Amino acid sequence: MSRKMIEIGKTDVEMTPRPIEPSWILEGKPEATGCELSRSADGLASTIVWHCTEGKFNWYYTFDETILILEGSIVLESDTMRPTRYGPGDVIFFRDGAHAKWHVEGHVKKLAFCRKTQPFVLGLAGRAINKLKRIFFPIGTRQATSLMGAG
Repeated sequence: MSRKMIEIGKTDVEMTPRPIEPSWILEGKPEATGCELSRSADGLASTIVWHCTEGKFNWYYTFDETILILEGSIVLESDTMRPTRYGPGDVIFFRDGAHAKWHVEGHVKKLAFCRKTQPFVLGLAGRAINKLKRIFFPIGTRQATSLMGAG
């Protein structure tokens, strides 16, 4: 399967239901929808547009997630953070293993960058391989090689 090197997307997309785990819901009937915009070749990273209606719920993170709030507002709190309101333009990072209580006020739409963390040793090995690639195959060389192979 051929993958494009550059993909373009929009945040105004058709979204499908992405129900919140019922046992996590604390108040209301929040309904969540989403759409995956992109996924990395190794499947460990993705970009998602997500929307949710009003309600309060717990969220338990099993991957790193950085969000950019596009519309609406939320109040977040955790064991180490007092309730704080966030709105359009705010960026929040949740580490793998984090827990947060979400209170969606009206609705929220976010752009989420999600990445599954790897064991430290695998990450170190990957960085070492990438460093060797940069040393032995500088960017200009890689581009020339790929262009020559395209003809």
